Amino acid sequence: MQRILRAAARQGAANGLERVQMHEVAKESGVAIATLYRYFPSKMHLFTAVMQSQIQRMESAVADVDPTADPVATVTELLLNATRQMLKTPLLTHAMMVSNNAALHATHADANLTHASFSALLLRAAGLSDPSPRDEQLGRLIEQSWYGVITAALNQRNPIEQVEDDIRVSCELLLAAWSRS
Repeated sequence: MQRILRAAARQGAANGLERVQMHEVAKESGVAIATLYRYFPSKMHLFTAVMQSQIQRMESAVADVDPTADPVATVTELLLNATRQMLKTPLLTHAMMVSNNAALHATHADANLTHASFSALLLRAAGLSDPSPRDEQLGRLIEQSWYGVITAALNQRNPIEQVEDDIRVSCELLLAAWSRS
């Protein structure tokens, strides 16, 4: 399955969602088209899974977080690093975000899992092993704010300096309750 996700990511980065062909993903990953469709019935499912795999890769960064570090700074840095990586491949980022939005609209379980995984990742980065309902709300809000900043960056081609500043300000304002400084 990882070969399929890597091939989809390469195809998405090169061609964008609309121009990705499932048979090309199958060919590049060395699987039969029927196998691809068994795992991923549509491009929406495929790119939602690509997004989920990217979130799982971010887990290693969270595992190395200094427990004494300021949670706001840690979450901010995690989001900045993720943003930098995502904006290197804007067509792939767009493909993942559009697919995830479509999956959420269709109440697709994988998309809900993606959002739950990302929110949980942010809470772990903040060192909140037993988050309160308010902490969970703040995690959702910062995720939604970040998502909006990424969307604006993709659609309006905002300069990276503005994007990064928007992320910093969002974290500072929304997560002030988590600050240890």
